[in-house]
Amino acid sequence: MTNDEIVSNLNDLIETCKDGEEGFRTCAKDIQNTALKEFFITRSMDCAKSAHELQQIVIQYDGDPETKPTVAGAIHRRWIDFKTTLMGKDEEAVLDECERGEDIAMNNYEEALEEDWPLNLRSVIERQYEGLRTNHDQVKRLRDQVAAMHH
Repeated sequence: MTNDEIVSNLNDLIETCKDGEEGFRTCAKDIQNTALKEFFITRSMDCAKSAHELQQIVIQYDGDPETKPTVAGAIHRRWIDFKTTLMGKDEEAVLDECERGEDIAMNNYEEALEEDWPLNLRSVIERQYEGLRTNHDQVKRLRDQVAAMHH
């Protein structure tokens, strides 16, 4: 993998992290439940940390690190805003959207892991992916709990 490919692939993952950071911040803003709000804020900060870690690596590879979310991420967030406004900020709907966002992020990381990374970078990406998987499962559990309370 060339330096340029490393930088380009890492920047794609940075955008994914930035999407998560913004998405979870949006979810935290839109929810009344204090425990969920805290969970979303923590997740948003986790995503920011992952993005920062990858930005530092891009700089080490003489690249220009991405600092913004993707256009798709912005569209996804607007959709969350629209849907939560429409549905009166139903917790289950917000958690559904968060899970969808995490699915997209996991997919992006899985694609990245198919690349031929230098070992030191592969371990960083695998660690971030594992964190993402754990969080995805937690979002799913929370959604199922909320759904069970409402049905």
